Amino acid sequence: MSRSARSALHRIRPVTALATAATALLGASLLQPATAVAAAPATPAAAAVPLDSLDSLDTEAPTDIAAALDPSDTTAAPPDTTAAPPDTASPTTEKAPAAVGAPTGVSVLSGQWTRPWAITFLPDGKRALVTERRSSTVWLQSKDGTKKKIGTVPNTVYPSPARRVGSGGLMGVAPSPTWNGTTDQDVFFVHTAASDIRVVRMRFNGTSLSGYTVVLGGITRGGDHNGGKIAFGPDGYLYVAVGDALKRNLAQDKNSLNGKILRITKSGAAAPGNPFGTRVYSFGHRNPQGFAWDSRGRLWASEIGESTWDELNLITPGANYGWPTCEGSCGKAGLTDPKKVWHPDQGGVPAQIAIANDVVYVSTLLGQRLWALPIDSTGKNVGTGTSYYKNSYGRLRAIAKVPGANELWLGTTDGGDNKDRILKVTVK
Repeated sequence: MSRSARSALHRIRPVTALATAATALLGASLLQPATAVAAAPATPAAAAVPLDSLDSLDTEAPTDIAAALDPSDTTAAPPDTTAAPPDTASPTTEKAPAAVGAPTGVSVLSGQWTRPWAITFLPDGKRALVTERRSSTVWLQSKDGTKKKIGTVPNTVYPSPARRVGSGGLMGVAPSPTWNGTTDQDVFFVHTAASDIRVVRMRFNGTSLSGYTVVLGGITRGGDHNGGKIAFGPDGYLYVAVGDALKRNLAQDKNSLNGKILRITKSGAAAPGNPFGTRVYSFGHRNPQGFAWDSRGRLWASEIGESTWDELNLITPGANYGWPTCEGSCGKAGLTDPKKVWHPDQGGVPAQIAIANDVVYVSTLLGQRLWALPIDSTGKNVGTGTSYYKNSYGRLRAIAKVPGANELWLGTTDGGDNKDRILKVTVK
């Protein structure tokens, strides 16, 4: 499939979502389990056609799928336990047990969003900070559904609307682990400026943002592949996902910050114990956009591939994840293979992840669904994956585990100005 045909496919997918969402309002369940996600193969399938994963659709005007959903409908949809995987369903199929980590309900928490990029809870676990990429706006979202604009991040430059220059703007957000609005007001952001990617610190007193300090700047930016996820780990250090900025060779250059997951202090210095004595924690990444820690403190990350395989990786310090030598698994010495892969046209293009009860939940862009992949007993692999909400809500990106609850907040994206939503998803 040509690059232009792939781009057309991105435009066609929201139409499918419109029809599916309308059907859902007539009584069909929104929970749609799919077949298991493919295990990571040693080499790409021979029949695979090279495709450009084109992880951003912001340069195109997507069909308004949100209009097909009743804004007043906040009733949680029951799980469809009778649906068999595609191509295997029959009138005599017995009810299958719910998959591990299966969602049990979904409702609309809040609406009138425009491309929310990240959702991160404050340490109190009661409210979350939400970023909107194009407007550089930051919101405070409460559990009761109310939201309040608290400010913008200065110097944020969203890329040109020209094709293939559609990623960037205001991306990740991470409050200090000890933020309390008084003695500690630090909140960190990742954004694209005029000439670079920056990690910056601002003050948030519980009501509004102020100040602006560059903690780590000068990171090469591209029109795309800017990464953008940021979070404090269990060790108290700040982790930052950075893409290759469309300059693939930077991913293998240990002197570059691109194509890496970084681990830094609040001041932007290399965190103690980093594998190379620099800010680099892992390398060989193309465009990582999501990561989260499991109950054992292990770091998992989603990564958007080029044309054949998207990835879920278990991140270890100093490991080389292969790009651009490998896309997906290649079984080469010195390179770390992913734990799961998706073909972009088969439920792939993963955006971000959240982990609840040691199940990895992955939001997808082109795939327009939510994957649930249980971490196995070894803690080093994931089991059979099941997908939900296929084409029901359009493209999905921002996702966060709600502290102290078996619940996820999941953001739609690219539905149109003021037409995206944050969904509340209950899970087992």
